[in-house]
Amino acid sequence: MDSKKLSDNFRETRELTTQICKPLAIEDYVVQPVVDVSPPKWHLGHTTWFFEEFVLKQHLENYQLFHQDFAFVFNSYYESVGKKVMRTNRGNLSRPSVDKVYDYRKYVNLHMQKLFETSIEDELCKIIEIGIHHEKQHQELLLTDIKYILGHNPLFPVYDNTFKELQVETQKQDWIDIKEGLYEIGHNGDGFCYDNELARHQVYLENFKISNRLVTNAEYLEFIQDGGYNQVLLWHAEAWDWLQQHKISSPKYWHFVDEQWMRFSLSGLKALNLDEPLSHISYYEAFAFAQWKGMRLPTEFEWEAAQDHFDWGQAWEWTESAYLPYPRYQKAEGALGEYNGKFMVNQKVLRGQSLATSPEHSRPSYRNFFHPQLRWQFNAVRLAKS
Repeated sequence: MDSKKLSDNFRETRELTTQICKPLAIEDYVVQPVVDVSPPKWHLGHTTWFFEEFVLKQHLENYQLFHQDFAFVFNSYYESVGKKVMRTNRGNLSRPSVDKVYDYRKYVNLHMQKLFETSIEDELCKIIEIGIHHEKQHQELLLTDIKYILGHNPLFPVYDNTFKELQVETQKQDWIDIKEGLYEIGHNGDGFCYDNELARHQVYLENFKISNRLVTNAEYLEFIQDGGYNQVLLWHAEAWDWLQQHKISSPKYWHFVDEQWMRFSLSGLKALNLDEPLSHISYYEAFAFAQWKGMRLPTEFEWEAAQDHFDWGQAWEWTESAYLPYPRYQKAEGALGEYNGKFMVNQKVLRGQSLATSPEHSRPSYRNFFHPQLRWQFNAVRLAKS
C-alpha cells in the first residue's frame, strides 16, 4: 500500500471535516437535541480518538496521550477498549472546549505525520485506511446532525445559503426489467470496502421491475392528501404504534405554514419543490407508501443487481432487506470487530450514497443500515414491482 497516497488521503479527509464545521457558530458545536444526533464537537473528537486509540497508542514509539480523559469522552460503542460517556450525555459535555478539541485534532495530526515518516506495515495501513473511511462516515453524520440541530431551532438558521441538496431528476419515468437468474453480490476488486460487504456470493432473483427515478415530493404529497397516514392497513403494526406515539403525519423537515408546504434544508426554510426527490422519511413510511402505490421496495440484492441501469447517489435508498451477514462473513478480530458485525439485528439496509457522502467513499456494494424509524439521514425511495 502506498504510504504517501495514504498520508495525502488522511490529510485531505481531516481538512474536509474542519471545512464542514466552518459555518457553525460556537454554540452549535455542543447541541444534542435527541440521542441519535451527536454534537459536532463530539464528532471532531471521536474521529480523532480513533486514530489515537487504534494507531498511535500502539504503533508510534513513545507516544503520549493528549489527555487521559479523552478516551472516556470520545469512545463511541467500543466496549472492549474501555469505559465511555453514555450516548445520551454527549450534549452535556460543555468541556472540553471546542478550542481544546481542535488542539486535540492538531496534536494527533502532527503525530500521525510522524508515523507516516516511518516504515508502515501493510496491516497498519489497513487500520489507518479504516480510520480514514470512519471519518468520512462521520463527515456525513456531521452534515445530517447539523441539519437536525438547525432544523429544530425555532428560528431555522441557515447553515450555508449556497448548499445544494436534492436535485430534480429530469428523466422520464421508466421501469427497468431485470431478468431472473443468478447474480453476484458483494464487493469485487482490490479497493476499500467494509467487512460487511464480503464475501462476494451468488443470489437467485426472480423477474422484477425497478424504477429509474426516485419518488418525488409531489407523489408523496398525494399519499398524504389521500389520508395515507390514517390508513392502518398500509402500515406494519410497529409502524402504526410509532405514528400514534410520535404524531407523525409528514416527512421530517416538512412544515405546513400559512396553507403552504415548506421544507427546511441546509440553505434554509423554503417552499417545498414538488419535483425534487422525496427525502428524510423512515423505512416505515417508505413501506406504507409502496403499499399505497401497489408496489414494494427492492431488496438490497435487487438494488445491487440493477444499479448500473439507473442513476443513484442523491440519497440513501431504503430496501426491504434486513441487515444480516453475508455467507462466509468474517468479523475482524479485536476491537475493530465491533465496527459492523454487532449491529446485525433489527436494522434495515439502505443502498447507494447521499449528497452528504464524502468523496471516494461510495461503491455499489456499500451497505448502510439504520433502525426503521430513523429519518434524519438523507434517505429516499425507489419503487420496485414483481
